[in-house]
Amino acid sequence: MQSQTPQVGTQILDAAAPYLGQLSFGGLTGFATGFAMKKIGKIALFIFGIIFIMLQVLAYTGVIEINWLRIQQFAEPALQRPALENALNGIMGVLTNNLPFAGSFIPGFLLGLKFG
Repeated sequence: MQSQTPQVGTQILDAAAPYLGQLSFGGLTGFATGFAMKKIGKIALFIFGIIFIMLQVLAYTGVIEINWLRIQQFAEPALQRPALENALNGIMGVLTNNLPFAGSFIPGFLLGLKFG
């Protein structure tokens, strides 16, 4: 019985060998992309926060006057669920376009976002 176990393992590896490269490359590129996107997102949010603080300081000192209701009306449509879904679908469409390893790219991407 034990002599068949190595043969089964060898058969499985032989059958999976053509796909292992694509799976590992897809997962690795997905992880790297997700990791980078999370880091870039953090930098963008940091810059956004600094700009907000600067605007608030200028408004507090009376240098400028900010119409926050107008800004909210401008931003709300972009933050609704359909707009966010369309943006996410567009981003994933661009990132997985013409990739034969998209099935392993997406889990790698999600892991990169988690650990980034």
